[in-house]
Amino acid sequence: MITTGFKFFFGLAAFAVTAAVVGGYTSGGGGSGPAVWGWKGGIGDHLGYIVLMGIGVAAAAISIVLVYFRDADLTAQSDYLGVDEVVDEQVSASIWPVVGAFATAVALVGLVIHTAIFVVGVSLCAVVLIEWMMVAWADRATGDPAANKALRDRIMAPIEIPVAGATSVAVVVLAASRILLNASRNGAVVWAGIIAVLILGIGTLYAAKPKLNPNIISGLVLAVGSAVLVGGIVAAVDGEREFHPHVVHDEHVDELSDEQENKELRRDP
Repeated sequence: MITTGFKFFFGLAAFAVTAAVVGGYTSGGGGSGPAVWGWKGGIGDHLGYIVLMGIGVAAAAISIVLVYFRDADLTAQSDYLGVDEVVDEQVSASIWPVVGAFATAVALVGLVIHTAIFVVGVSLCAVVLIEWMMVAWADRATGDPAANKALRDRIMAPIEIPVAGATSVAVVVLAASRILLNASRNGAVVWAGIIAVLILGIGTLYAAKPKLNPNIISGLVLAVGSAVLVGGIVAAVDGEREFHPHVVHDEHVDELSDEQENKELRRDP
Protein backbone atom coordinates (compact mmCIF):
# COMPACT_ATOMS: atom_id res chain seq x y z
CA MET A 1 0.00 0.00 0.00
CA ILE A 2 1.33 3.43 -0.95
CA THR A 3 0.98 5.75 2.04
CA THR A 4 0.00 9.40 2.09
CA GLY A 5 3.40 10.49 3.36
CA PHE A 6 5.11 8.61 0.54
CA LYS A 7 2.92 10.29 -2.05
CA PHE A 8 3.75 13.76 -0.71
CA PHE A 9 7.51 13.36 -0.40
CA PHE A 10 7.88 11.33 -3.60
CA GLY A 11 5.96 14.03 -5.46
CA LEU A 12 8.19 16.68 -3.92
CA ALA A 13 11.27 14.70 -4.97
CA ALA A 14 10.02 14.35 -8.54
CA PHE A 15 9.21 18.06 -8.74
CA ALA A 16 12.60 19.12 -7.32
CA VAL A 17 14.60 16.82 -9.60
CA THR A 18 12.63 17.93 -12.65
CA ALA A 19 13.11 21.58 -11.70
CA ALA A 20 16.84 21.01 -11.26
CA VAL A 21 17.17 19.39 -14.70
CA VAL A 22 15.09 22.05 -16.44
CA GLY A 23 16.89 24.83 -14.60
CA GLY A 24 20.23 23.32 -15.55
CA TYR A 25 19.44 23.30 -19.24
CA THR A 26 17.97 26.80 -19.22
CA SER A 27 20.93 28.31 -17.33
CA GLY A 28 23.73 27.12 -19.60
CA GLY A 29 23.90 23.36 -19.07
CA GLY A 30 24.78 21.19 -22.03
CA GLY A 31 24.84 17.60 -23.19
CA SER A 32 23.44 15.19 -20.62
CA GLY A 33 25.02 17.07 -17.71
CA PRO A 34 21.87 18.23 -15.86
CA ALA A 35 20.29 14.77 -16.20
CA VAL A 36 23.32 12.83 -14.93
CA TRP A 37 24.63 15.24 -12.25
CA GLY A 38 27.30 16.75 -14.48
CA TRP A 39 28.86 13.47 -15.53
CA LYS A 40 28.86 14.41 -19.22
CA GLY A 41 28.30 18.09 -19.77
CA GLY A 42 27.69 21.19 -17.69
CA ILE A 43 24.87 21.63 -15.17
CA GLY A 44 24.29 25.36 -15.65
CA ASP A 45 23.75 27.41 -12.53
CA HIS A 46 25.58 25.40 -9.85
CA LEU A 47 23.87 26.85 -6.78
CA GLY A 48 20.30 26.41 -8.02
CA TYR A 49 21.02 22.94 -9.41
CA ILE A 50 22.65 21.69 -6.20
CA VAL A 51 19.89 23.08 -3.95
CA LEU A 52 17.05 21.62 -6.02
CA MET A 53 18.74 18.28 -6.54
CA GLY A 54 19.58 18.09 -2.84
CA ILE A 55 15.93 18.69 -1.95
CA GLY A 56 14.93 15.97 -4.40
CA VAL A 57 17.33 13.39 -3.00
CA ALA A 58 16.36 14.17 0.61
CA ALA A 59 12.64 14.00 -0.17
CA ALA A 60 13.09 10.69 -2.01
CA ALA A 61 14.94 9.21 0.98
CA ILE A 62 12.18 10.35 3.36
CA SER A 63 9.50 8.86 1.10
CA ILE A 64 11.24 5.47 1.15
CA VAL A 65 11.46 5.54 4.94
CA LEU A 66 7.79 6.50 5.27
CA VAL A 67 6.51 3.77 2.99
CA TYR A 68 8.69 1.20 4.75
CA PHE A 69 7.35 2.15 8.19
CA ARG A 70 3.81 2.73 6.86
CA ASP A 71 3.67 6.37 8.00
CA ALA A 72 4.03 5.17 11.62
CA ASP A 73 0.50 3.80 11.50
CA LEU A 74 0.19 1.24 14.32
CA THR A 75 -2.52 -0.85 12.62
CA ALA A 76 -0.57 -1.08 9.39
CA GLN A 77 2.60 -1.91 11.26
CA SER A 78 0.92 -4.68 13.25
CA ASP A 79 -0.44 -6.22 10.02
CA TYR A 80 2.94 -5.90 8.34
CA LEU A 81 4.82 -7.46 11.28
CA GLY A 82 2.21 -10.15 11.86
CA VAL A 83 1.56 -9.29 15.52
CA ASP A 84 -1.62 -8.48 17.39
CA GLU A 85 -0.55 -5.05 18.64
CA VAL A 86 2.36 -2.65 18.31
CA VAL A 87 3.16 -0.70 21.46
CA ASP A 88 2.85 3.05 21.00
CA GLU A 89 6.06 4.40 22.54
CA GLN A 90 5.78 7.84 24.12
CA VAL A 91 8.43 10.29 22.94
CA SER A 92 9.28 13.14 25.31
CA ALA A 93 9.42 16.74 24.18
CA SER A 94 12.91 17.85 23.20
CA ILE A 95 14.53 21.21 22.59
CA TRP A 96 17.40 19.71 20.59
CA PRO A 97 15.74 20.12 17.17
CA VAL A 98 15.58 23.88 17.81
CA VAL A 99 19.19 23.95 19.03
CA GLY A 100 20.20 21.90 16.01
CA ALA A 101 18.62 24.43 13.66
CA PHE A 102 20.45 27.25 15.48
CA ALA A 103 23.76 25.34 15.30
CA THR A 104 23.30 24.75 11.58
CA ALA A 105 22.61 28.46 11.05
CA VAL A 106 25.77 29.36 12.98
CA ALA A 107 27.82 26.97 10.84
CA LEU A 108 26.39 28.44 7.62
CA VAL A 109 27.10 31.99 8.81
CA GLY A 110 30.63 30.91 9.70
CA LEU A 111 31.22 29.73 6.13
CA VAL A 112 30.73 33.32 5.03
CA ILE A 113 32.12 35.32 7.93
CA HIS A 114 34.93 33.49 9.76
CA THR A 115 36.39 30.01 10.18
CA ALA A 116 36.16 30.21 13.98
CA ILE A 117 32.39 30.75 13.82
CA PHE A 118 32.08 27.79 11.46
CA VAL A 119 33.99 25.58 13.91
CA VAL A 120 31.67 26.70 16.72
CA GLY A 121 28.63 25.81 14.62
CA VAL A 122 29.99 22.37 13.73
CA SER A 123 30.85 21.73 17.39
CA LEU A 124 27.31 22.64 18.40
CA CYS A 125 25.95 20.27 15.76
CA ALA A 126 28.06 17.46 17.24
CA VAL A 127 26.71 18.22 20.72
CA VAL A 128 23.14 18.22 19.40
CA LEU A 129 23.74 14.87 17.72
CA ILE A 130 24.93 13.25 20.96
CA GLU A 131 22.19 14.77 23.11
CA TRP A 132 19.43 13.89 20.68
CA MET A 133 20.66 10.31 20.45
CA MET A 134 20.64 10.01 24.26
CA VAL A 135 17.09 11.35 24.45
CA ALA A 136 15.92 8.89 21.80
CA TRP A 137 17.62 6.03 23.64
CA ALA A 138 16.19 7.01 27.03
CA ASP A 139 12.64 7.28 25.67
CA ARG A 140 12.77 3.58 24.80
CA ALA A 141 14.65 2.33 27.85
CA THR A 142 11.56 1.52 29.93
CA GLY A 143 7.82 2.08 29.82
CA ASP A 144 7.94 4.78 32.52
CA PRO A 145 8.72 8.30 31.22
CA ALA A 146 9.90 9.44 34.68
CA ALA A 147 12.31 6.52 34.96
CA ASN A 148 13.57 7.18 31.44
CA LYS A 149 14.32 10.82 32.27
CA ALA A 150 16.07 9.84 35.52
CA LEU A 151 18.19 7.30 33.66
CA ARG A 152 19.18 9.81 31.04
CA ASP A 153 20.04 12.48 33.64
CA ARG A 154 22.12 10.01 35.64
CA ILE A 155 24.35 9.43 32.61
CA MET A 156 24.50 12.87 31.03
CA ALA A 157 24.16 15.35 33.94
CA PRO A 158 27.75 14.84 35.26
CA ILE A 159 29.00 15.77 31.79
CA GLU A 160 26.45 18.39 30.77
CA ILE A 161 26.54 20.65 33.83
CA PRO A 162 30.30 21.47 33.94
CA VAL A 163 30.67 21.57 30.15
CA ALA A 164 27.60 23.77 29.68
CA GLY A 165 28.69 26.12 32.46
CA ALA A 166 32.23 26.53 31.16
CA THR A 167 31.06 26.93 27.57
CA SER A 168 28.42 29.52 28.48
CA VAL A 169 30.92 31.61 30.43
CA ALA A 170 33.49 31.40 27.64
CA VAL A 171 30.98 32.39 24.95
CA VAL A 172 29.60 35.32 26.94
CA VAL A 173 33.08 36.60 27.84
CA LEU A 174 34.36 36.30 24.26
CA ALA A 175 31.26 37.89 22.71
CA ALA A 176 31.18 40.70 25.30
CA SER A 177 34.88 41.44 24.71
CA ARG A 178 34.24 41.84 20.98
CA ILE A 179 31.39 44.24 21.72
CA LEU A 180 33.48 46.33 24.11
CA LEU A 181 36.45 46.48 21.73
CA ASN A 182 34.19 47.60 18.90
CA ALA A 183 32.33 50.29 20.85
CA SER A 184 33.66 53.76 21.63
CA ARG A 185 35.31 54.52 24.96
CA ASN A 186 32.09 55.75 26.56
CA GLY A 187 29.98 53.22 24.67
CA ALA A 188 32.05 50.35 26.07
CA VAL A 189 31.19 51.51 29.60
CA VAL A 190 27.49 51.60 28.72
CA TRP A 191 27.51 48.17 27.08
CA ALA A 192 29.42 46.64 29.99
CA GLY A 193 26.81 48.03 32.39
CA ILE A 194 23.91 46.71 30.31
CA ILE A 195 25.36 43.19 30.08
CA ALA A 196 26.16 43.12 33.79
CA VAL A 197 22.66 44.31 34.73
CA LEU A 198 21.02 41.65 32.53
CA ILE A 199 23.09 38.83 34.02
CA LEU A 200 22.56 40.07 37.56
CA GLY A 201 18.84 40.54 36.94
CA ILE A 202 18.32 36.98 35.71
CA GLY A 203 20.32 35.59 38.62
CA THR A 204 18.35 37.67 41.13
CA LEU A 205 15.03 36.57 39.60
CA TYR A 206 16.03 32.92 39.79
CA ALA A 207 17.16 33.26 43.42
CA ALA A 208 14.07 35.23 44.49
CA LYS A 209 11.57 32.99 42.68
CA PRO A 210 12.90 29.43 42.94
CA LYS A 211 9.48 27.98 42.06
CA LEU A 212 9.14 30.07 38.92
CA ASN A 213 8.41 28.15 35.75
CA PRO A 214 11.80 26.90 34.47
CA ASN A 215 10.73 27.64 30.90
CA ILE A 216 10.59 31.36 31.72
CA ILE A 217 14.13 31.35 33.12
CA SER A 218 15.37 29.26 30.20
CA GLY A 219 13.74 31.64 27.74
CA LEU A 220 15.31 34.70 29.37
CA VAL A 221 18.75 33.09 29.47
CA LEU A 222 18.44 32.02 25.83
CA ALA A 223 17.27 35.48 24.75
CA VAL A 224 20.07 37.32 26.57
CA GLY A 225 22.69 34.81 25.48
CA SER A 226 21.58 34.97 21.86
CA ALA A 227 21.59 38.79 21.93
CA VAL A 228 25.13 38.89 23.34
CA LEU A 229 26.30 36.25 20.87
CA VAL A 230 24.81 38.05 17.87
CA GLY A 231 26.26 41.34 19.10
CA GLY A 232 29.67 39.72 19.46
CA ILE A 233 29.52 38.28 15.95
CA VAL A 234 28.50 41.62 14.44
CA ALA A 235 31.22 43.44 16.41
CA ALA A 236 33.84 40.87 15.39
CA VAL A 237 32.94 41.32 11.73
CA ASP A 238 33.02 45.12 12.02
CA GLY A 239 36.40 45.01 13.76
CA GLU A 240 37.96 46.77 16.72
CA ARG A 241 37.88 50.53 17.14
CA GLU A 242 41.06 52.52 16.56
CA PHE A 243 43.20 52.81 19.68
CA HIS A 244 45.50 55.84 20.08
CA PRO A 245 48.65 55.61 22.22
CA HIS A 246 48.37 57.48 25.49
CA VAL A 247 51.06 60.19 25.74
CA VAL A 248 51.95 61.38 29.24
CA HIS A 249 52.93 65.03 29.42
CA ASP A 250 55.65 65.50 32.04
CA GLU A 251 56.25 69.17 32.91
CA HIS A 252 59.49 68.33 34.74
CA VAL A 253 60.91 66.71 31.62
CA ASP A 254 59.90 69.77 29.55
CA GLU A 255 61.66 72.11 31.98
CA LEU A 256 64.86 70.08 31.80
CA SER A 257 64.68 70.10 28.00
CA ASP A 258 64.27 73.90 27.96
CA GLU A 259 67.25 74.39 30.29
CA GLN A 260 69.42 72.11 28.16
CA GLU A 261 68.42 74.02 25.02
CA ASN A 262 69.26 77.41 26.67
CA LYS A 263 72.71 76.12 27.71
CA GLU A 264 73.45 75.01 24.16
CA LEU A 265 72.38 78.44 22.82
CA ARG A 266 74.70 80.25 25.26
CA ARG A 267 77.62 78.08 24.23
CA ASP A 268 77.03 78.81 20.56
CA PRO A 269 79.06 81.99 19.64
